[in-house]
Amino acid sequence: MSDIVLYDYPKSSASYRVRIALNMAGLRHERVMVNLLEGEQSGSQHLARNPQGFVPVLDIDGHRFTQSLAILEYLDSTRGLDLLPDNPVKRAHVWALAMVIAVDLHPVCNLSVSNRATGGEEPARTEWMQEFIGKWLTAFEAMLGGFEQAPFCSGDRPGLADLCLIPQLYNADRWGVSLDEMPRIRGVREVCDRLPAFDEAHPDRQG
Repeated sequence: MSDIVLYDYPKSSASYRVRIALNMAGLRHERVMVNLLEGEQSGSQHLARNPQGFVPVLDIDGHRFTQSLAILEYLDSTRGLDLLPDNPVKRAHVWALAMVIAVDLHPVCNLSVSNRATGGEEPARTEWMQEFIGKWLTAFEAMLGGFEQAPFCSGDRPGLADLCLIPQLYNADRWGVSLDEMPRIRGVREVCDRLPAFDEAHPDRQG
């Protein structure tokens, strides 16, 4: 077994963020599938790893980590990914941008939440997803106006905001959310899609 193990589900946007970061760091790792559709996240084996029953879970450096943002911060601190600016003002603004996706949008569009709210019935579930994904991506687009896309969300290299945004755009595609009125987001996506670290982390590449 590898010294680095990622407990993962391909379509989990939180796991997707961590896969990108591991790729950026050049860290070879073993992936262990936790099948969310089959309820494996609620089994005793996975609850022993993470009492919340979420993915991702990352075993690295002799430690076990949960919560994707905490994992990204650890990888940034220990592997020098430069995901956040050193300047405290700029750093806070980038954190705010990332949190639009990771804290405001993602939890509301978690399948367990949307299914509870809509009964898992269509078209209510799709309408729920489109409403909230569209709302918060529109806000993200407006907030990007405060940064220079050079060419990434906040500068000349992929940062925390990019790692949160790109997985959410996969969900936008899945639920039919248009990005036509979001040119900044589309520009960031175009450049990220050309990077192997992002491409190899895509859910469709997980096999």
